Amino acid sequence: MNLAFVYAGQGSQYAGMGRDLYAEFPLFRQVIDSIDVDFDLKKISFEGPDEVLTQTEYTQPCMVAFAAGVSALLADAGIRPQMAAGLSLGEYSALQAAGVFDVQTAVSLAAYRGRAMENAVKGMDCGMTAVLGLEREKLQEVCREASQHGVVEITNYNCPMQLVIAGEQQAVDAASRLALSAGAKRCMPLKVSGPFHTSLMDPAARKLHLRFEQTDFGRMEFPIIFNATAQPLVSGETLPQLLEKQVHSSVLFEDSVRYMADHGIDTVVEIGPGKALSGFIRKTARDIKTYTVEDAESLRKTIEALGGEL
Repeated sequence: MNLAFVYAGQGSQYAGMGRDLYAEFPLFRQVIDSIDVDFDLKKISFEGPDEVLTQTEYTQPCMVAFAAGVSALLADAGIRPQMAAGLSLGEYSALQAAGVFDVQTAVSLAAYRGRAMENAVKGMDCGMTAVLGLEREKLQEVCREASQHGVVEITNYNCPMQLVIAGEQQAVDAASRLALSAGAKRCMPLKVSGPFHTSLMDPAARKLHLRFEQTDFGRMEFPIIFNATAQPLVSGETLPQLLEKQVHSSVLFEDSVRYMADHGIDTVVEIGPGKALSGFIRKTARDIKTYTVEDAESLRKTIEALGGEL
């Protein structure tokens, strides 16, 4: 078995995530209790309300905290990956699991990143829309045509025929109409708070650059497949550069899955909450077997299936 971990991104969160893990597993509880942030992380994660949890400045640190607790439980059970990846925010969780960041640093960076992303487009009329059933080349043409109405770009290459566009609302609406005319099956507006992974996030990238100058980056214990390049770190690149690029460029998740499959990965554990990434993986690389961990029950099933010991 060649194993990879993939970490969910913003949008999969829900009130109650991690509550049963916290109640049942002392190690998960220890990880969560060690985190110092300027809001009640446990209350927002375990109780919500959703309208607070879905605010980027809270979603991002809560998600990274959840993932850190699950990663610790899997490692304690003897389950370690050969490589890892994360969808957008999930990349920070992958880096934490690989030893680049300790838990506190990863959560603090996520909180900072969330605020920077919110502030980058404050007061701007923006949106994100999932486009189903259209090839990436056609959608790229659509975005070029719709850009006369403002900024609109492909932000996520999730899996074949499932893409996401974002930008200024008028341009996104125009691109959606053009996409449907070009043969897209559906265009679904997403409930998110900003046009993430577009050039509109340039101010957030600049703020992250300053923050990274004050951040210690540890050595990776296993390779991370990065969103912005769909490959591991190569000569001439640095982690800060890739994380700055990530916030304002497309997430190449489909390409990342293909890289993992081409390099021998046959089993993936999605560390949630949610199961969206497992669906993307099955549509991209059918031979990869997927497991998910989003609560105590799925944790036990995954550890048992992978031969770990809880």
